[in-house]
Amino acid sequence: MKVELRNIHKHFGPVRANDGISLLIEPGTIHGILGENGAGKSTLMKVLTGFIFADSGEIVLDGRVVALTSPAEAVRLGVGMLHQDPLDFPALRVLDNLLVGSPGGILPDRASARQALQDLCIQFDFKIDPDAQVASLSIGERQQLEIARLLWLGVRVLILDEPTTAISAQQRAKLFAALRKLAAQGKTVIFVSHKLEEVEDLCTQVSVMARGKLTGEATMPCPTERLVQMMFGQVITFKKREALPLGEPIVTLDRVTVSDWRLEVNDLSLELLAGQVIGLAGLEGSGQRLLLQALGGLLRPTAGRIRIGGQDMTNRAYRVYLQAGVAYVPANRLAEGLVAGLTVTEHVALAERKQPFLVNWQQAGQTAVARIKQFNIKGTPTSPVEALSGGNQQRTLLGLLPLNLRLLLMEQPTRGLDMESIEYIWGLLQERTRAGMAIVFASADLDELLDRSDHLLVFFGGRVVGPLDSRLTTVEQLGELIGGKGFA
Repeated sequence: MKVELRNIHKHFGPVRANDGISLLIEPGTIHGILGENGAGKSTLMKVLTGFIFADSGEIVLDGRVVALTSPAEAVRLGVGMLHQDPLDFPALRVLDNLLVGSPGGILPDRASARQALQDLCIQFDFKIDPDAQVASLSIGERQQLEIARLLWLGVRVLILDEPTTAISAQQRAKLFAALRKLAAQGKTVIFVSHKLEEVEDLCTQVSVMARGKLTGEATMPCPTERLVQMMFGQVITFKKREALPLGEPIVTLDRVTVSDWRLEVNDLSLELLAGQVIGLAGLEGSGQRLLLQALGGLLRPTAGRIRIGGQDMTNRAYRVYLQAGVAYVPANRLAEGLVAGLTVTEHVALAERKQPFLVNWQQAGQTAVARIKQFNIKGTPTSPVEALSGGNQQRTLLGLLPLNLRLLLMEQPTRGLDMESIEYIWGLLQERTRAGMAIVFASADLDELLDRSDHLLVFFGGRVVGPLDSRLTTVEQLGELIGGKGFA
């Protein structure tokens, strides 16, 4: 299906999210939409899939101007979208999720749906059990389910919004193979990303966006420098983490066991030094989050001891960890790290309040202005945090952290962020490590783990390998460990 966007405008108050965007996307191609966080990519795709309405402009499918009044109408016309966080129902089984939105009404043909799912799994090498609970699936498997559902509903244009931010290298390879097969079948694939290397590897055509405008187009292959220039208006240089001298022990784990209702990490011993950065690798749900929560006082170990600065912190309350200089930055910035509906100033007031009931709003406003400037946040003191882009939400979270931190714990610190934001944030973090702060972070990005860490811990089903020297570990070795090779 040929897709044309003609002079699309979409404003949110004074913000011009899409400012006169015109695109032509041919069938049988994988068309990349490349741009930094906040460039307007997701807004444009939501217009194309009926989630939001353009202020002006036209959408043309196979030469016919259409009015997309809802996502369901877009799917009916052959356009579907795989969101960064799959829109599924975790409490339901796989087959029930497949049937959501199907034309079968209250009595769908479950046998036909089951057979269709099995056929699609064979065709694209997906491994999905129709009777499995969706909550038990990895993010990559949930993506596979959503792709299968959209194809079953007859989608001929498949849009993927930052689909690789939370999946393993193996799952990414399988996803890319499926997309190439779809394009070979004549389907139209639109791949939205900020990751240059993925766009260069996968896409046949690329359109670049910046600040709500289309800044350039290219047929692949295209020099990386040209793509970067179109994204940022300048060439961005990427800095490797410098090796820093390490200090005294900050954290000591002595044969710690930590668990939740489905997983247990056993007998983990570790010493973390001042200025050290440890990366946690593994498929989602392999135990990384359990360790981070234990280190932050959010989950109490069932065995072993945790010491911070020589002080026994085992089974101490979360506030005691905070007082000891430990902070936790969750992966879900808006749901767990920030409070939707509150402004940047209100977050500053909460973070820096000295008394439980009295707030110095003048001081909070001044501090908010200073933090916005210091952390280069694209927003104002009165901006609700949900109105900020992902990168600016992350900068806001970092701006709320106390200055005297000894240990910073982070889940997916750069998920969904553009290259400029990634470099900026890691630059800020490296300044903190120079001052002696230690970092433990979990990431699905193998390059980030290798480039930003001193040492690595690799998790697989609750088992742990490491610490590994990141300088002596290759992407291939790390990928094999994440997939379970090398575990006893």
